[in-house]
Amino acid sequence: MDDIILELDGLQKTFGAVEALKGISLSIRRGEFITFLGPSGCGKTTMLRCIAGLEEPESGRVLISGEDMTGWEPNKRPVNTVFQNYALFPHRNVFDNVAYSLKLRKVEKEEIRRRVAGMLELVQLPGFEKRMPNQLSGGQRQRVAIARALINNPAVLLLDEPLGALDLQLRRQMQAELKRLQKQLGITFLYITHDQEEAVNMSDRIVVMREGAIEQAGTPSEIYDRPKTSFVAGFVGTANLIDGVIEKASAGTALVRIGQTKAEIAGSPLFAEGDKVRFLVRSENLLLFTEPRAGCLPALVAEYGYAGGMLRIVLETGNGARLIASRQGVGAEFAVGQTVWAGWPPKSAVPVDLPEIGEEKAL
Repeated sequence: MDDIILELDGLQKTFGAVEALKGISLSIRRGEFITFLGPSGCGKTTMLRCIAGLEEPESGRVLISGEDMTGWEPNKRPVNTVFQNYALFPHRNVFDNVAYSLKLRKVEKEEIRRRVAGMLELVQLPGFEKRMPNQLSGGQRQRVAIARALINNPAVLLLDEPLGALDLQLRRQMQAELKRLQKQLGITFLYITHDQEEAVNMSDRIVVMREGAIEQAGTPSEIYDRPKTSFVAGFVGTANLIDGVIEKASAGTALVRIGQTKAEIAGSPLFAEGDKVRFLVRSENLLLFTEPRAGCLPALVAEYGYAGGMLRIVLETGNGARLIASRQGVGAEFAVGQTVWAGWPPKSAVPVDLPEIGEEKAL
């Protein structure tokens, strides 16, 4: 357990009748970039505030380096926080903003100068010491906020939607910068966002939250390619969720009946003939054919166009369900109202909402 830097042990927090956190338990490794992802109101910011000491949970513990933080004041905890609104002192220049905590601790002036210069070099703002916050761009202000948070070398850096106020291009640039900084420093980053692209691009591990509880935790690949629930599948990426009935189950694949069509999907040891099943096919894995094919669903092209650089084809099946296929760049031409047949590689059709192995089946 030496590599565990932060442990959340049964955190519970309520606001009136609202359960903001429902017994959150999780271990976070030293040097890990972990992102808590979820919609507004899912509890991710409340959890961050409990770690920082800005909120006290009704029950449960926050342990940092094995030490229980219960009752510790925020300024005594070995964490620092970067907020979306930067929270810079408007009347202090860049040097004084970054040096503020060192001055409070009465660090020697020469040591302060050395550490501030090194930190500004790290965030690529050398020579900006005398500038005021109102003389900086949004990205530069965010870099100053990060430098200020890192100056004391915290055990864990908490980032609460820090890029939310930036435009798309700058946000993507700052994503790469944050990842570079985290790898260079080896500090554990705990990142809060509702932006799935940020989570997938930056994280070693993603924790998807819903209504105060952890829905699933895993690597970006596990969350994207093998989501355990319909919620995770729909929240991360473009999901086609299709319902069917198991016709035949085997170790590798299962045969499923969807209306009048029979198709193969990834198998599960939980499957038995007659089970209802829901499975996910990502939009990029949906295959379209202009002629009938076995194992493919007939559908009409309802919409056809581009979303950014992606070709997006919206389909309507015979039972009124909508499917979405996406392609990078220019693809085959389709016409609205055209009949096509939609299929998928069996291993790309992943069952969701299954019980854990060993639990009673509840499909």
